[in-house]
Amino acid sequence: MTEELQTGVIRISDDVVATIAGLAALETPGIAAMSGGISEGLAKRLSGKNVQKGVSVEVGQLEAAIDLRIIVHYGIPIQEVSRQLQLNVREAVSNMTGLQVVEVNVKVEGVAFKEEEQEEVIMRLK
Repeated sequence: MTEELQTGVIRISDDVVATIAGLAALETPGIAAMSGGISEGLAKRLSGKNVQKGVSVEVGQLEAAIDLRIIVHYGIPIQEVSRQLQLNVREAVSNMTGLQVVEVNVKVEGVAFKEEEQEEVIMRLK
């Protein structure tokens, strides 16, 4: 008599993938922060659900698609940091979940200044 190994279904939550992607994004040099946007803040207040800031994911059985909304540091080449971000997020999600990341879309929503630079900009505007 042979025993067959019973296998089950493994499901990875969207929130897990979003957390991995968000952490990988914040570890990328040149990324100042993730951007939550107005609609995400409203959704969080209305639903009471912990919505992952700046990260939207669609997770299927074998694949994932990720959208990131970011704020970059002033003076950093946006194209370069965005490409590195895509690579870092794709690698982190693939390595930790085994999912194939079919796309990582990046939307740059702002530029962050150092505190000293912010004060200079404010003084110029006055």
